[in-house]
Amino acid sequence: KQWYQRRVHGLAGSLSGTCSTLIFQPQDLMKTRIQQQAELRLSMTGVVRNVVAQENLFGLWRGVIPSLVRTVPGVGLYFSSMHFMKANLCEGRPSHLQSVLIGSSARAFAGAVMIPFTVIKTRFESNSYNYKSTYQAFKNIMKIEGLRGLTSGLGPTLFRDVPFSGLYLMFYEHLKSLVAKDTKHYNPTAAHFMCGFASGILASLITQPADVIKTNMQLDRENRGMIKTVRRIYGQQGLGGFAIGLAPRMLRRTLMAALAWTVYENMIKTIGLK
Repeated sequence: KQWYQRRVHGLAGSLSGTCSTLIFQPQDLMKTRIQQQAELRLSMTGVVRNVVAQENLFGLWRGVIPSLVRTVPGVGLYFSSMHFMKANLCEGRPSHLQSVLIGSSARAFAGAVMIPFTVIKTRFESNSYNYKSTYQAFKNIMKIEGLRGLTSGLGPTLFRDVPFSGLYLMFYEHLKSLVAKDTKHYNPTAAHFMCGFASGILASLITQPADVIKTNMQLDRENRGMIKTVRRIYGQQGLGGFAIGLAPRMLRRTLMAALAWTVYENMIKTIGLK
């Protein structure tokens, strides 16, 4: 039975990740371009104008294929491993500390497994690489940069995603417990979405510096490492450099996580596992 439930939770997570990735891919591309060209101080509307003028409207979805390749199994792994830990370690009712540990562990596992596709996705979204397909990008990086290239930015990726997921799950579970029972019963979709939205804002603010470092490392052709990347960002932009791209990332991560959790919760309830 537990095996079946893990499979169902994984499938629900993958489907919710697919929906949210397709809808919010443009925000991820905006964030990457803003961080890539930090010295230009681009705005979201400026990026949209540039992309549409130089490519077309569908250029805003550049990188959506590697995003899906990364997100669909990644979110499935996250939700299934999270469900397994919640069910076996705390009988489905985690404390705040347990929520942080469970969310962090599930994200660390999923993030480490999917890191090659995170690198490919980031490079697709930038305008510095001209890959034609996910497979070509994988082959090209492996040939020129080796395994180090495919795992570039793993440290800051985990420093970003692990705290984000731990804090997000803690905030989400806590906010859910504050929602009135009548609201949960009569309007559960709105309750889940608002809890997810608020949790995303809080978690995004805390983890933004790691996201800036991750993007810069994954776009660096010389693979100079995390310490040199941090020094370069600080030397060129000061402390404010570590907040570049916060607006599109917060918009995307907040809405994406809220939608993913809403779809996930509704699917689990519909199937009858909750």
